[in-house]
Amino acid sequence: MTNQKKDILTLLRKNARMSVQEIADRLRTQPATVEEQIKELERDGLILGYTAVVSSEAEQDQVRAIIEVQVQPEREAGFDNIARTLAKFPEVTAVHLVSGRYDLRLEVVGKSLQDVATFVASRLACQNGVKSTATLFLLKKYKEAGIEFDKEEKYARLNITP
Repeated sequence: MTNQKKDILTLLRKNARMSVQEIADRLRTQPATVEEQIKELERDGLILGYTAVVSSEAEQDQVRAIIEVQVQPEREAGFDNIARTLAKFPEVTAVHLVSGRYDLRLEVVGKSLQDVATFVASRLACQNGVKSTATLFLLKKYKEAGIEFDKEEKYARLNITP
């Protein structure tokens, strides 16, 4: 991958709505070149989609959780088949193979704590190959996709003289 394509990906990660013209201006190249490279990145499967990062206020009707899953890997497929199976659940928004005590890390969204707990107990834990789970409910979002939320306001302290 060329350095220019890497730079385009970096800019799109920061702001997927950045115009082709702005990307071209920042990279000191022609908009047609940027447009063609974005099309190539999409065609080659390096850009899979675009998403919006939303504030916690927009998600007040949702409960988000991280679920760590310990699984029994399969002889030929390893973790791939179970990971693909778990990724198909609509509640699961992300699946990662991780190192450590647990093998997979799932990000799950539900309407309530009970909704997520029911998903874990009745649909996730009973899957073939799942040995154990640990559920961590997300309480507050501080940063996502490189964007900080609720930035602390900076202020200058007044000098106090006796």
